[in-house]
Amino acid sequence: MIAKTYLVVVALLYIGLAIWCSLQPEITSKKVGFQLTDGTGQSEFLTVYGGLEFGLALVLLASLAKPETVVYGLVACVLIHASLVLFRSIGFFCFKDFAPITYKLAIGEWLIMLLGMAILFTRSNNN
Repeated sequence: MIAKTYLVVVALLYIGLAIWCSLQPEITSKKVGFQLTDGTGQSEFLTVYGGLEFGLALVLLASLAKPETVVYGLVACVLIHASLVLFRSIGFFCFKDFAPITYKLAIGEWLIMLLGMAILFTRSNNN
């Protein structure tokens, strides 16, 4: 039950982000430091920040279809967030002058990754 709740919560976060980025791209892009200068930039932001985040949510929700596939959703979620943590950490070493939202996103990525790892560890110890 904990694993399913975790996956639903993370999926809902991604759905919310996808909707926010799709409906208010000027606001969201400025918050993360992007400038949407033309149709190409606007299309790319909509596709990656709207479409990809929505797709991630669907992958996590699809893993709830059968009890035996929940573990795949957990693994996918941990791998996705481990990648985000890795690349965000590299960015912190390579760049400077971050907006507060960057730190908030980093904290969220770490929390999602660590919680997913804890749930996976607990499931593997119980089986």
